[in-house]
Amino acid sequence: MLFLDKTFADPHENIAFDEALLLQAELGQLDECLRIWEIQENAVILGSGGIFFDDVKEEECLKAKVPILRRSSGGGTVLLGKGCLLFSLILRTDTRPGLATIKSSYVSIMEQIASCLGISGITHDGTSDLAWDNKKFSGNAQQRKSVFILHHGSILYDFNIGMIPNYLKHPTRQPEYRLDRVHEQFLTNLPIARSEIVSRLQDSWKATQNLQDLPLDTMNKLVQEKYILDSWTRRR
Repeated sequence: MLFLDKTFADPHENIAFDEALLLQAELGQLDECLRIWEIQENAVILGSGGIFFDDVKEEECLKAKVPILRRSSGGGTVLLGKGCLLFSLILRTDTRPGLATIKSSYVSIMEQIASCLGISGITHDGTSDLAWDNKKFSGNAQQRKSVFILHHGSILYDFNIGMIPNYLKHPTRQPEYRLDRVHEQFLTNLPIARSEIVSRLQDSWKATQNLQDLPLDTMNKLVQEKYILDSWTRRR
């Protein structure tokens, strides 16, 4: 599998780049890939189907100059920033039977991630969460094409969880195991260093070959024609 540890300066480019990888793979111009990235400044990212005014404290984001974006994959709205590691998997569904359906793919991928992290007490909860000691540390989402899927995942390892309520409302949709807990009581950091997380993800997915040809033209086109547009961010 191909591997890339790269974060772009512009948050729009980071989410556009993931979709660019998926599109290139679907065109037969890219094989399976693991990408690692982590932004250093806070940003609010809605899922493709997220409801803007249900999830985001827009006025507070504007005051703090926290950008609000929408990604191509599903899932809930999140606050990203330093201490939140992002991994993006481009995977084939035709050679991995466990990825044939959304439900089975989450089970397959979540079990592999949980196992590779090597910490006892990690569970797959809700549809696409990983929890440790009944607290969520990883959220996941997908965008699916005919042959390939883009699987987005986050892993909290040194994130300032207390600032999340500054920018995100309490979710109206939540997994049963959350039990209506506020962000600070529901989320936790996994006690493992960033370098170790990356190493274990690489080993688990056998991502040993560096990705050389980056689809930057596709990324830039997606940024200009989709991700920077208010009509996309506020589509729902």
